[in-house]
Amino acid sequence: MSEARSRIDEYIKRFGAERNLEFDPLNDEGFTQVARGSATVRINVIDEHGVLLLLSPVMRVPERNSEAFYRRLLELSFLATSDAAFAIDKKTDMVYLRILRSLEGLDYEEFDDLLHTIASVGDEWDDKLRGQFGE
Repeated sequence: MSEARSRIDEYIKRFGAERNLEFDPLNDEGFTQVARGSATVRINVIDEHGVLLLLSPVMRVPERNSEAFYRRLLELSFLATSDAAFAIDKKTDMVYLRILRSLEGLDYEEFDDLLHTIASVGDEWDDKLRGQFGE
């Protein structure tokens, strides 16, 4: 296991302990996930690129009203999502809330802030967007 993965595993364990929760450590591919409210956050350590990728699935791109949906995502990504932004996987048409951060210099306080941000923003907006645009 790389030094970065070990460090992120420690951060995940500490994040859970501070909330009286237990989360799975990273697997051999550098992946785990945590649930916070209605949001699921996928934690990915991508060693070959030296990055931490946090993804929270939101919904599929709606078949109807997609232009208004895209506009809403862009408007929300301007300020409402804090360090996160909405992104679309073109292969699956799945919308994610995403944070990408270099592993270099990442300390626990920043990890905690990033994970808390994506979980709380995801928890807030996944239900609202599904309610407004359907799934």
